[in-house]
Amino acid sequence: MMNDKSNKLILVPVLAVLFVTIGYQYICPAGSNSCHFGTGEKLRGMRPPSTQYPTPDDLYRDQELEDDSPPKFLSKFNFTERELMRDVEFNIRGDDVIVFLHIQKTGGTTFGRHLVRNIRLEQPCDCKPGQKKCTCHRPGKEESWLFSRFSTGWSCGLHADWTELTNCVPVIMDKKAAQKNRRNYYYITMLRDPVSRYLSEWKHVQRGATWKTSLHMCDGRSPTQDELPNCYNGDDWSGVPLTDFMDCPSNLANNRQVRMLADLSLVGCYNLSSMNESERNHILLASAMANLKNMAFYGLTEFQRKTQYLFERTFHLRFIAAFTQINSTRASNVDISEAVRRRIEALNFLDVQLYEFAKDLFVQRFQFTRQREHQEERLKRREERRWLREQRAMWPRGGGGDAAAAAAAAEPPEPRATTEDYTSQVARW
Repeated sequence: MMNDKSNKLILVPVLAVLFVTIGYQYICPAGSNSCHFGTGEKLRGMRPPSTQYPTPDDLYRDQELEDDSPPKFLSKFNFTERELMRDVEFNIRGDDVIVFLHIQKTGGTTFGRHLVRNIRLEQPCDCKPGQKKCTCHRPGKEESWLFSRFSTGWSCGLHADWTELTNCVPVIMDKKAAQKNRRNYYYITMLRDPVSRYLSEWKHVQRGATWKTSLHMCDGRSPTQDELPNCYNGDDWSGVPLTDFMDCPSNLANNRQVRMLADLSLVGCYNLSSMNESERNHILLASAMANLKNMAFYGLTEFQRKTQYLFERTFHLRFIAAFTQINSTRASNVDISEAVRRRIEALNFLDVQLYEFAKDLFVQRFQFTRQREHQEERLKRREERRWLREQRAMWPRGGGGDAAAAAAAAEPPEPRATTEDYTSQVARW
């Protein structure tokens, strides 16, 4: 008899725990948004808060995501919370457009393919084999939500810069649309370490690339031959030695990232006689920094996981597959002396300053976003524990309270810090 009573006493709280757990999962299934409520909202009836723990995809990405900044990263720039926060309510069904400013040799081709092939969408981009462009229409509309090389092509010219895109994109989009609507344009780009980018461009030019069909439109016209002379005779600069590549004063590889991001109309476009060199450089750098800071998003080639993380949190769009870090590139395999490195840095001294600024802001945005996300997770758990305590108080004595306590004790632990090994896996497009 004592054994039967003991079994019954044990069985009651166990069944109660199962009842609470099953009921909770039924009301608020994992990953559901239906139970979300703001902090401070009163609990109504039996509805528990949304816990929304990371999905399997998130957990996988967290294992690859680490704060891989220098151990003693010291910020040199002070940014406001408004400058650090990037949270775009991107309306893919409405009139919002993502505009990708593709700077040469910054990993833009890989990132551009991610945009058209790797985002989880209600209506994915239609990428047909053998075609360079994909059709990226809004759900239910024959209108593109993405302005990029792999969706709309080089509609504003080959590798159009900020000056060209901001003047051209609205005109092109209005021509393609059935009706002219007021659109929100969200500019994004990728940047890269200036020395690596410069060496990569040299290797690319050495193989025959020229980008000579670029328009370089500014203030309604392209530069004259005197304003922008060629560095080579003939069709291309194939086989050019690095010393010759560095010796050409009109080489657009020099400080390319600053020039691509600055408003060139502020300095008379490509007319170098409009002001002295020092004043011109100061204006270009300040303009590039301001435009970069005000963009909806930018990523860094050296931080692929963080780039993916910040893009997803900025636009509330998720990628299907995780980004991979490719450390072995043509630029990384170039063996240069310290003297040559210093000369490349001198030729790209504006890009060096821009990248220092960009990396500082990028790391601070990542840390800010991660901290805010962790705070939100803690608030959700706090609301869940509060709900469980209230449910425990509602149960009659004799098992219900123990069941609620057991359910609270069974709450998943807070996620642990994870590490990332960039060289563990390498994937190429």
